[in-house]
Amino acid sequence: MKDVIIKEHVFKHPIDMVWNAISKDEEISNWFIKADFKAEVGYYYSFKSEGENCTEINGVVKKANPYTLIYTWVVQNTNIETVVKWELKETAEGTALYLEHSGISNYSGDTAVQMFTSFNGGWDNCVSELTKYLSKEVHAG
Repeated sequence: MKDVIIKEHVFKHPIDMVWNAISKDEEISNWFIKADFKAEVGYYYSFKSEGENCTEINGVVKKANPYTLIYTWVVQNTNIETVVKWELKETAEGTALYLEHSGISNYSGDTAVQMFTSFNGGWDNCVSELTKYLSKEVHAG
Protein backbone atom coordinates (compact mmCIF):
# COMPACT_ATOMS: atom_id res chain seq x y z
CA MET A 1 0.00 0.00 0.00
CA LYS A 2 1.18 3.50 -0.75
CA ASP A 3 1.94 5.48 2.37
CA VAL A 4 2.49 8.97 0.95
CA ILE A 5 0.21 11.27 -1.02
CA ILE A 6 2.02 13.93 -3.04
CA LYS A 7 0.42 16.88 -4.81
CA GLU A 8 2.36 19.42 -6.83
CA HIS A 9 1.00 22.57 -8.38
CA VAL A 10 2.29 25.88 -9.69
CA PHE A 11 0.26 28.98 -8.82
CA LYS A 12 0.57 32.20 -10.78
CA HIS A 13 0.61 34.12 -7.53
CA PRO A 14 3.35 35.56 -5.29
CA ILE A 15 4.78 33.20 -2.69
CA ASP A 16 3.62 35.35 0.25
CA MET A 17 0.03 35.26 -0.99
CA VAL A 18 0.12 31.45 -1.18
CA TRP A 19 1.89 31.21 2.20
CA ASN A 20 -0.79 33.35 3.87
CA ALA A 21 -3.54 31.22 2.32
CA ILE A 22 -2.12 28.02 3.84
CA SER A 23 -0.87 29.41 7.17
CA LYS A 24 -3.45 31.94 8.44
CA ASP A 25 -6.60 30.58 10.01
CA GLU A 26 -8.89 33.27 8.58
CA GLU A 27 -7.70 32.44 5.06
CA ILE A 28 -7.76 28.65 5.59
CA SER A 29 -11.35 29.06 6.81
CA ASN A 30 -12.27 30.84 3.57
CA TRP A 31 -11.09 28.23 1.09
CA PHE A 32 -10.60 24.96 2.99
CA ILE A 33 -12.19 24.33 6.36
CA LYS A 34 -13.08 26.27 9.50
CA ALA A 35 -9.73 26.58 11.22
CA ASP A 36 -8.26 27.43 14.58
CA PHE A 37 -4.68 27.49 13.31
CA LYS A 38 -1.43 29.37 13.83
CA ALA A 39 1.77 28.68 11.92
CA GLU A 40 3.72 28.47 15.18
CA VAL A 41 5.69 25.43 16.33
CA GLY A 42 3.83 23.69 19.14
CA TYR A 43 0.43 25.21 18.34
CA TYR A 44 -2.44 22.72 18.81
CA TYR A 45 -4.79 23.39 15.91
CA SER A 46 -8.22 22.16 14.88
CA PHE A 47 -10.03 22.00 11.56
CA LYS A 48 -13.81 21.64 11.86
CA SER A 49 -15.79 20.78 8.78
CA GLU A 50 -19.54 21.07 8.54
CA GLY A 51 -22.01 18.67 7.03
CA GLU A 52 -22.79 15.01 7.10
CA ASN A 53 -19.91 12.52 7.40
CA CYS A 54 -17.49 15.29 8.38
CA THR A 55 -15.06 14.90 11.24
CA GLU A 56 -12.77 17.24 13.10
CA ILE A 57 -9.03 17.15 12.45
CA ASN A 58 -6.56 18.06 15.18
CA GLY A 59 -2.82 18.13 15.48
CA VAL A 60 0.30 20.03 16.38
CA VAL A 61 2.40 22.34 14.23
CA LYS A 62 5.89 20.81 14.01
CA LYS A 63 7.62 23.25 11.66
CA ALA A 64 6.67 26.70 10.42
CA ASN A 65 9.49 28.59 8.76
CA PRO A 66 8.95 30.80 5.82
CA TYR A 67 7.47 28.63 3.11
CA THR A 68 7.63 25.25 4.91
CA LEU A 69 4.77 24.14 7.12
CA ILE A 70 4.57 20.71 8.78
CA TYR A 71 1.87 19.52 11.15
CA THR A 72 0.45 16.29 12.51
CA TRP A 73 -3.00 15.23 11.32
CA VAL A 74 -5.28 13.24 13.62
CA VAL A 75 -8.82 12.44 12.53
CA GLN A 76 -11.37 12.77 15.33
CA ASN A 77 -12.16 9.53 17.17
CA THR A 78 -8.87 7.93 16.12
CA ASN A 79 -5.47 7.99 17.75
CA ILE A 80 -3.65 7.60 14.43
CA GLU A 81 -1.20 10.38 13.65
CA THR A 82 -0.17 11.21 10.09
CA VAL A 83 1.89 14.18 8.88
CA VAL A 84 1.09 16.95 6.39
CA LYS A 85 3.91 18.96 4.83
CA TRP A 86 3.55 22.05 2.63
CA GLU A 87 6.59 23.50 0.83
CA LEU A 88 6.54 26.60 -1.34
CA LYS A 89 9.23 27.76 -3.75
CA GLU A 90 9.35 30.86 -5.92
CA THR A 91 9.51 30.14 -9.64
CA ALA A 92 9.52 32.22 -12.79
CA GLU A 93 5.80 31.39 -13.17
CA GLY A 94 4.85 32.24 -9.58
CA THR A 95 4.87 29.76 -6.69
CA ALA A 96 5.45 26.01 -6.77
CA LEU A 97 3.57 24.04 -4.14
CA TYR A 98 4.69 20.63 -2.93
CA LEU A 99 2.18 18.98 -0.60
CA GLU A 100 2.89 15.67 1.10
CA HIS A 101 0.65 13.65 3.44
CA SER A 102 2.55 10.73 4.96
CA GLY A 103 2.12 8.01 7.57
CA ILE A 104 -1.18 6.71 6.27
CA SER A 105 -0.01 3.12 6.78
CA ASN A 106 -0.26 3.88 10.52
CA TYR A 107 -3.92 2.95 10.03
CA SER A 108 -4.48 -0.80 10.00
CA GLY A 109 -5.57 -3.00 7.11
CA ASP A 110 -8.52 -1.87 5.01
CA THR A 111 -8.82 1.34 7.02
CA ALA A 112 -5.45 2.45 5.64
CA VAL A 113 -6.64 1.90 2.08
CA GLN A 114 -9.90 3.77 2.76
CA MET A 115 -8.08 6.67 4.41
CA PHE A 116 -5.55 6.88 1.59
CA THR A 117 -8.37 7.07 -0.97
CA SER A 118 -10.26 9.65 1.09
CA PHE A 119 -7.22 11.82 1.78
CA ASN A 120 -6.02 11.62 -1.83
CA GLY A 121 -9.35 12.88 -3.17
CA GLY A 122 -9.54 15.44 -0.41
CA TRP A 123 -6.12 16.89 -1.27
CA ASP A 124 -7.07 17.08 -4.97
CA ASN A 125 -10.11 19.11 -3.93
CA CYS A 126 -7.96 21.18 -1.59
CA VAL A 127 -5.55 22.23 -4.35
CA SER A 128 -8.51 23.03 -6.61
CA GLU A 129 -10.18 25.18 -3.93
CA LEU A 130 -6.90 26.94 -3.12
CA THR A 131 -6.49 27.76 -6.82
CA LYS A 132 -10.00 29.27 -6.93
CA TYR A 133 -9.43 31.20 -3.72
CA LEU A 134 -6.14 32.71 -4.89
CA SER A 135 -7.69 33.73 -8.21
CA LYS A 136 -10.56 35.51 -6.40
CA GLU A 137 -8.10 37.25 -4.06
CA VAL A 138 -6.07 38.56 -6.99
CA HIS A 139 -9.16 39.97 -8.70
CA ALA A 140 -10.54 41.37 -5.45
CA GLY A 141 -7.29 43.20 -4.63
